[in-house]
Amino acid sequence: MNNRHFLWLAISLLMFPQIAQTLYSPALGDIGRVFNVGPQAAAQTLSVYFLAFAVGVVVWGRLCDRIGRRPAMLAGLAIYAIATLLGLRVSSFNGLLLAQMLAAFGAAVGSVVTQTVLRDRFKGAELAQVFSLVGIALAASPAIGLFSGAGLVQAFGYRGVLGALLLLATLLWLWSVYALPETRAEQPPHVCLFETSGRMLRDPGIWRSALWIASFNVALFSYYSLGPFMFQRLGVDASVFGYSGVILALGSGFGAWLNRRLLTGGFKALQLIRLAGGIALLGGVGVWSLQGSVAFVLPMLLVVLAFGLAIPNILGAALAHYADRLGTAGALLGLMYYLLIGAGLMLAGWFQALGETLIACSTVALLLTIKPGKAIV
Repeated sequence: MNNRHFLWLAISLLMFPQIAQTLYSPALGDIGRVFNVGPQAAAQTLSVYFLAFAVGVVVWGRLCDRIGRRPAMLAGLAIYAIATLLGLRVSSFNGLLLAQMLAAFGAAVGSVVTQTVLRDRFKGAELAQVFSLVGIALAASPAIGLFSGAGLVQAFGYRGVLGALLLLATLLWLWSVYALPETRAEQPPHVCLFETSGRMLRDPGIWRSALWIASFNVALFSYYSLGPFMFQRLGVDASVFGYSGVILALGSGFGAWLNRRLLTGGFKALQLIRLAGGIALLGGVGVWSLQGSVAFVLPMLLVVLAFGLAIPNILGAALAHYADRLGTAGALLGLMYYLLIGAGLMLAGWFQALGETLIACSTVALLLTIKPGKAIV
């Protein structure tokens, strides 16, 4: 398989978890109505998703080192499809949460295994450029998820969303069966999970990367978690929330494009992450000041732009010192930042305060750029 076809498949697999999360967001209001639960409880479906996702990241990352990238990917997609089918049949909110947990566990394969495959195939500056291309493609994910989710919910309720996700997972499984290569070394070195985890827990660069990733992700996904209820409180039709994803995708896409141009122009990763933190803080203040109006979506553009600018640089450099154990190290890094994301979204869902959440996340991201040492260059 040539690099172009390989990248198409890899990008689709990386987009899958994000599309699954954002496609689900417009359904939160319908879930609250069908199961008679409040906004805080309905928003917790996304928090549960991230927490279960973190467990899946560890399992699939470890398995892709042990049994190979390809079989791990196929197993994870199959589990996701089964869990989504179960979600279509449950009749209680707790049952839906359990189905979401199993689905998130399976969906994690699209993140950790695909990143491992990319790190197998590309190195150094080429890897940074690939992650920049990935960032541009991922910018379309929120637009696809929110726009499609809004239409499906209007037509079929939350079950329409689950049906679409089942179809998507099945198609990706079939594509992977046909086209996903095995990129693991023929005789990979034995990697001890506990030795690797101890080494990473003592590595300040890993902690910094995990906190950076979590900060920008909580800022982004807090909108998808809290946005539907903000639109409800403002008396705006729920479909407008779905359409807002198209606007936000432009900001994220521009951020990823700008990142690629600035990298080519000689800017360092740390400089770009610091710039992204400042832009996100400005956007957070704007959302906080305009949260009584639908106009709060406009400064949210700055937050998603910052996400597209920062994340490729963080992911591209995070595991530079763990090249001999990419699957296991990627799994442990993913566990760290997805646990942080889940906890952050749980707090955001509880407080229902989008502007304050954005300000807190961007402030953390900026503080982490102070004296980073050798964490990132």
